[in-house]
Amino acid sequence: MRHSLYEADHEAFRESVRAFLDKQVVPFHDQWEVDGIVPRELWTAAGAQGLLGMEMPVQHGGGGVRDFRFSCVLNEELTRIGASGVGFGLHNDVVGPYLRDLATDEQQQRWLPRFCAGELITAIAMTEPGAGSDLQGIRTTARRDGDGWVLNGAKTFITNGINADLVVVVARTATEGPASRGLSLLVVERGMPGFSRGRNLDKVGLKAQDTAELFFDDVRVPDGQLLGTRDAGFAHLMQNLPQERLHIAVSAVASAETVLALTVEYVTDRTAFGRPVGSFQHSRFVLAELQTEVTVARTFVDECVRQLDSGELTATDAAMAKWWTTDLQHKVADRCLQLHGGYGYMSEYRVAKAWRDSRVQSIYGGTNEIMKEIIGRSMGL
Repeated sequence: MRHSLYEADHEAFRESVRAFLDKQVVPFHDQWEVDGIVPRELWTAAGAQGLLGMEMPVQHGGGGVRDFRFSCVLNEELTRIGASGVGFGLHNDVVGPYLRDLATDEQQQRWLPRFCAGELITAIAMTEPGAGSDLQGIRTTARRDGDGWVLNGAKTFITNGINADLVVVVARTATEGPASRGLSLLVVERGMPGFSRGRNLDKVGLKAQDTAELFFDDVRVPDGQLLGTRDAGFAHLMQNLPQERLHIAVSAVASAETVLALTVEYVTDRTAFGRPVGSFQHSRFVLAELQTEVTVARTFVDECVRQLDSGELTATDAAMAKWWTTDLQHKVADRCLQLHGGYGYMSEYRVAKAWRDSRVQSIYGGTNEIMKEIIGRSMGL
């Protein structure tokens, strides 16, 4: 099926992204998997190439283009080469909108130029040891004190957690009233007294991505670090979560497409009983099913991207995209690994890494069970 999401400018951008990644990422990512982190120098190189802050205002060093398709191209190309450790998507697509839409002029002048240059790496801290998809269960607190706040609590599973210089922390600033109305977004920066990091977590997949525990022990956060409106953090999160979930869906479809293409190539070359593995009816049927499902998923995600850019994407449609595509990504990786036989279980084969990396997709960004809850409630159930 012909896909029409991208225009000439996006494809030209894709070529520049590929050239950058082929030089700056492909030769080194295997070592970063061993190291458990991507070097900061990659971030500044990406900033110089214009890959960070594409939707940020030009006066602050950004691209000045409100077009999510450019982010999709970057995420697809990172996925194409298996660069699952590079946290540009979290920086651009998840944290970026909070700084772009909620930061004051003074805050933007302070943060955005370094954000776009790759000198200021960002993270968002929502998940806690006892609160994951249920944001209303957050226990990290920020107590009013003079002209600022005193922040206490702990966060876990934070992407970019080791490298991050700026962390948007979701904290409870009101103890009375509905749980959803007492959250605020506070910006904590590297070096603030009382802010510390735990270990770089040892994960099943995404080995090169730094994922950390964060601790806040009487961290004094001045009023100038409040992002958005006090006690309106839950509303701010609900406004931006659809884009985060669509970002996950875009990567999921790109991963499924890449693994499927690699597998078609493998079963065409690999022989068993004197015939290519792909010539057996079972192999053809499996691959035909996967090709159909991936094509359907791509078509739906493309439409979601269009609707995001036009301001029409609903939380329900974003939940559908996130749930369906991440389950499909894992299914494709699993079925394709099987078609590789014993070689699929070898770490040096791309399909093995894709299988490991795919598993978390149905967990973060809100578990797929929560996505189904959102969809079900939209149906009046």
